[in-house]
Amino acid sequence: MSKNIFFKSKGPFKLDFLFPNYSSSKIIIKDIKSLDKAGKTDLTFFDSSNYKDLASKTKASGCITKDSLKNFLPKTCETICVKSVLFELAKATSKFYPNADLDYPDISLEKPKKTKFPGVKFGNNVLIGKNVKIGKSSVIGSNTIIEQNVAIGKNCVIGSQIMIKNSILGDNVVVQDGAKIGLKGFGFVPLKEKNFRMPHIGKVILEDNVEIGASCTIDRGSIDDTKIGKNTFLDNQVHVAHNVKIGKNCMIAGQVGFAGSSTLGNNVSIGGQAGISGHLKIGNNVKIGGGSGVVKDISDNTVVMGYPAVPLKEFLKRGK
Repeated sequence: MSKNIFFKSKGPFKLDFLFPNYSSSKIIIKDIKSLDKAGKTDLTFFDSSNYKDLASKTKASGCITKDSLKNFLPKTCETICVKSVLFELAKATSKFYPNADLDYPDISLEKPKKTKFPGVKFGNNVLIGKNVKIGKSSVIGSNTIIEQNVAIGKNCVIGSQIMIKNSILGDNVVVQDGAKIGLKGFGFVPLKEKNFRMPHIGKVILEDNVEIGASCTIDRGSIDDTKIGKNTFLDNQVHVAHNVKIGKNCMIAGQVGFAGSSTLGNNVSIGGQAGISGHLKIGNNVKIGGGSGVVKDISDNTVVMGYPAVPLKEFLKRGK
């Protein structure tokens, strides 16, 4: 993840300040990033052996993890072994980004000035935040809100009653009416008295020629980013959770739901009302039938259907 333009960090902090019960190290931590994006001044986290390959290559100075996983990390990385990785990650992230646990309203909004956005057409009652960039020949529909620091490319069509925050859109992107892009995802640590919200400090990236259907919701990333690749089309009422990565030239039909941190390859087609569980890897050229429930990784060039989703031939045999 590149420089965070949407959330301002309160760091740096010393590692022993972030984790007084788990570390005595005076290492300076400037930011929190995922295993593959972290650098020498960053903190990361490692909560599942599914990510052991990324863990072995991380360049982070410190890592929140479990005692059972610490040996997968390089010796250059200080390990903070805890009982609940997500809880300690949430608390540490809250120290760096105390305003990322809720979607606080952008109070800098104002009507757009035509001199600031030459070649852009605006409907009625559009509100724009500070430092927003919109490319030429784009159209913004009525009653749409675009919050601070959002970037929208050229020749984009942004419909009416849309909310866009914490997002970067490429050229020729279409967003149909009622979509919500860049809002906080469904992330918290369940506690008995009061649930602890997980701050979401990532963003949404929509590459060139993406189309988002009406009333879709695309959550920003938690630590990493949510990304939709070039020429991918989403039908109406699709939900994309935090950190999901969707490849190029994909077609997603209506009411499909993606749980957090799943990754799709290129040329994937998904039928309506299918559900994709979290932290899965869906290969290239995969076809998923409507109403399917995907709970396992799917390899390239596979057609699946059913709940749980299985190869199409196996699904057809079940009906005999």
